[in-house]
Amino acid sequence: MLNKKHRIIDQRGFNLIELMIVIAIIGLLIGVGAIAWGAMIRAGNEAAAAGTIDRIRTYQAQFAARNRGRFGTFDDLIRASGLDEQFAGERPVVNGYVFSMTVEDPSDTRPGFYSINADPQVPEGVTATGTRHFYTDSSIGTIKATDENRPATAEDNSI
Repeated sequence: MLNKKHRIIDQRGFNLIELMIVIAIIGLLIGVGAIAWGAMIRAGNEAAAAGTIDRIRTYQAQFAARNRGRFGTFDDLIRASGLDEQFAGERPVVNGYVFSMTVEDPSDTRPGFYSINADPQVPEGVTATGTRHFYTDSSIGTIKATDENRPATAEDNSI
């Protein structure tokens, strides 16, 4: 009888309620971590998009200096300036952002012109790749951005 009593007292472990509480805490930590992870990815994509637009501005200036004021397309900049090959094509998607560029050749009355937009591939929701939209062109010396769900323009605030 004494031996049986010692066995009952010595049995230690988790009961069902304790186990459920531990699982709930782990689930809560995973949920908070997933939200923070998504925010970190979006912030990284936005920083990369702004940095890429700034690099493309530099490449465009170098290209125009070598080509009598004519600006290049993404494909021209890949060949001549060392822009990464992920930017090949008309609307490349890089780091969750869709880049688009408009290029106008110079004429006798007007200098060459380019504009670049970087818009998130998925702008809203849990799977958003970014929330900010970026813009620059050859007539402004900065990058413009907006948090509204629309492409940025020259009238938006500078970053």
